[in-house]
Amino acid sequence: MFSAQVVRGPTMLVTAYLSFVGLLASCLGLELSRCRAKPPGRSSSNPSFVQFQLDFYQVYFLALAADWLQAPYLYKLYQHYHFLEGQIAILYVCGLASTVLFGLVASSLVDWLGRKKSCVLFSLTYSLCCLSKLSQDYFVLLVGRALGGLSTALLFSAFEAWYVHEHVERHDFPAEWIPTTFARAAFWNHVLAVAAGVAAEAVASWMGLGPVAPFVAAIPLLALAGTLALRNWGENYDRQRAFSKTCAGGLRCLLSDRRVLLLGTIQALFESVIFIFIFLWTPVLDPHGAPLGIVFSSFMAASLLGSSLYRIATSKRYHLQPMHLLSLAVLIVVFSLFMLTFSTSPGQENPVESFIAFLLIELACGLYFPSMSFLRRKVIPETEQTGVLNWFRVPLHLLACLGLLVLHDSDRKTGTRNMFSICSAVMVMTLLAVVGLFTVVRHDAELRVSSPTGEPYAPEL
Repeated sequence: MFSAQVVRGPTMLVTAYLSFVGLLASCLGLELSRCRAKPPGRSSSNPSFVQFQLDFYQVYFLALAADWLQAPYLYKLYQHYHFLEGQIAILYVCGLASTVLFGLVASSLVDWLGRKKSCVLFSLTYSLCCLSKLSQDYFVLLVGRALGGLSTALLFSAFEAWYVHEHVERHDFPAEWIPTTFARAAFWNHVLAVAAGVAAEAVASWMGLGPVAPFVAAIPLLALAGTLALRNWGENYDRQRAFSKTCAGGLRCLLSDRRVLLLGTIQALFESVIFIFIFLWTPVLDPHGAPLGIVFSSFMAASLLGSSLYRIATSKRYHLQPMHLLSLAVLIVVFSLFMLTFSTSPGQENPVESFIAFLLIELACGLYFPSMSFLRRKVIPETEQTGVLNWFRVPLHLLACLGLLVLHDSDRKTGTRNMFSICSAVMVMTLLAVVGLFTVVRHDAELRVSSPTGEPYAPEL
């Protein structure tokens, strides 16, 4: 049985900072040892390619930094405006619903409007989203969440589409260099997330500017990203495939291949639980004096550690497969959620245990996302990936919205514990789907890492 002792603010404060320092040191040690052992590749010695990457990175990283800067204090801001938890849940549901709706048409919109214009539109809509946080009017905040959903859809479609087209069509670089760019982007995305948490803590808490400050601080980054894209990037378009045909092709692929169906089930269940976790971590830890920005940075450092462990586990030395690591990630989340059902019991809250459980969930995410990315690439035909992913997103966000609405109708203290209990049951179903997928693919050589070092997931520093 977990301890019933309630841990007060100072202990939580010290735990958060010590965890952050320890996780950061572990990540740095792993990445520096990797960089010393890895020989430089051909792409890194091509000055034209390096300059092209830098032109892309300076815009993309500013956009990512602005996105991450808003994450630690979103719930706290709504709480600061004296909204009830149920009202905050509705705001989150609005954001999730707009993400899924705009996500379904984002690819078509980007192809029609142009990738460069779409990136500039992202900067504009996300700036308006941030400005909406200055208002305490509930309707204005709902509109801001809808704009945030549109911006998220553009962030994860327009930038990547622009880069791939420019890489292949305009610059004629080898297609096999594309994963190098996105592997480095994935690593630096984690680094930016860690730094953004510290920056958010600095402006909101250390400087005493309050929870709205990170949102205001994100606006200049977004403006600079849009300006650099306008000045330095060329425009490109693509032939549009009818949305109905894209979805119909994705559905056929989903129903004709059991591997795709099981993979989609795993993604929908796992990531819906992660969306609910994103909503719940602040109300669980904030009442006990947790520094939210440092806690968020610790989460991101744990995720980075997980992705580094994925790279080590799939290396020639250990030769574990993504399917094994996907199973491990799901098991870790199941264990963590069971921990949370005890550590959030009304009257017996233990925020340190909850914090450790949250760190384990983020560590599992670091294992899960590269594993899922590898398996999706191998299982889903490239021409049908957009359509299939559209069908994945719908149940994913519907489950998350349903969970938040259930929480909205619950008592505050028992609702949080009950939500973690429901999430535990969902993750047990996810584990059963993983077992089913493992049974189907255990002799499938296509789903094994064949390269000596596994999937690249860190840069050359």
